[in-house]
Amino acid sequence: MIIALGSIIVPGCFYGLGYGIYEAGPLGLLIGFSVVGAIVWILMQSVGEVATLFPVHGEFVEHCDRFVDPTLSFSMSWLYYLMWSVFLASAWLLADMVLDWNNATVFLQFWIPDTKFPVWAWYTLFFVFFIIFTTLGVNFYGETEYYFGMFKFISLIVLFFICILADVGAFGNGYIGFRYWTPPYGPIQNGINGFGQVLVLAAAYYVGTEIVSVAAGESKNPQRDVPRATKSILYRILIVFIGMSFLQGLICPSASDDLVRPDSKTASSPFTIGFTLAGWKSSGHFVNAIILIAFVSAANGVVYIQSHTLYSLALKLKAPSLFAITSSRGVPYPAIIFSNMWGFLGLMSLTTTAGSLFSYFTSFGGTAAYIAWATITFVQLRVRAAAKKQNIDIQAFPFTAPGHTLIYWGDFFNYFLFLIQGFTVFETPFNYQSFIASYISNPVFFALFFGYKWWFETKW
Repeated sequence: MIIALGSIIVPGCFYGLGYGIYEAGPLGLLIGFSVVGAIVWILMQSVGEVATLFPVHGEFVEHCDRFVDPTLSFSMSWLYYLMWSVFLASAWLLADMVLDWNNATVFLQFWIPDTKFPVWAWYTLFFVFFIIFTTLGVNFYGETEYYFGMFKFISLIVLFFICILADVGAFGNGYIGFRYWTPPYGPIQNGINGFGQVLVLAAAYYVGTEIVSVAAGESKNPQRDVPRATKSILYRILIVFIGMSFLQGLICPSASDDLVRPDSKTASSPFTIGFTLAGWKSSGHFVNAIILIAFVSAANGVVYIQSHTLYSLALKLKAPSLFAITSSRGVPYPAIIFSNMWGFLGLMSLTTTAGSLFSYFTSFGGTAAYIAWATITFVQLRVRAAAKKQNIDIQAFPFTAPGHTLIYWGDFFNYFLFLIQGFTVFETPFNYQSFIASYISNPVFFALFFGYKWWFETKW
């Protein structure tokens, strides 16, 4: 439970939500994360039902192979791997256990400016450190993540309490209340355009909740553990995402120049901005220390997911056989080393603003997440159709998702949100960079799908 709750409390939650406050205002951020949170809750019922019934190594992509087509498993596996790889180098962290090198350099520069220690040096240091850290095995991962999760959960509760103190004026600069929800700030900014950006941002942060299906393959008792983790998702959504969206939007103005935005080179956490405005001038040291510990935890998780996806592909001859090599302790170190190297994409920030990279990576990762979620729900519908054809009552399943119609609606909204999330790029002038970032995941997915289908002639 601690790992499940703590794993989604990532560094991006502490400052990346500021992008949503800037784009849509505090109420727009809250509504957007609530809408996507409802979709994720439906999704997790689908994940829980299938993963409990068929716990396998390789998570939901193996279910794609078994119940739909090996082609879907191949294309979804590689898109999923690319999605996590982009998150690795992005200017923020999303869903459950994501490493963000760019984010760490921003916050390390809070204490040590790049004139004394350049960005590329930090990246090299991270690469070496996390190669060592992530090759220590699954037992080390589980043990450390338990303590990291406990620390992050307690830290979040402390931050929530401090937010309340800041809002009521305990730091000396007066009562805030809902000041930043009224003019000249306003609860909603940029209308439907800003709200669309929040929907993508929310998808990027919620992604990773579906990896409970990975735990199904690792668990000694998946019929007990997976339903328990699935049911806990409601508390994770309410406490972490809804709670952070509401409290950060309460104490931080959407007009702050320190929020993450497309033209920003550096940024501060909404917690830091809010606490400073409330009167706690040195709050940045406290918040950034928590963020850096969350960063190490995320590094411990994202490469685990990346490398195991790549390792599983290699075992099935869907990736180079090099990535199927393991150490004597079963650690797939070639897959881990290769996966870690994706972090160097963050060095693109040396030639463009970190804010623009944030926007592009968010768009790609968010749209890839919607494709993955739609696929998961589609697989569950296939399993139910197979059960019906064989006269098996789904109520006999170890765990049953509520509401067949609800599942259809969840699947529909995943497709719908994928299509409309990048509509702002079509406004004058047409933004081709944002268009590519918003929709490139779709042609990548279909190129992988039809290419594999044509070459191997797999059967549905």
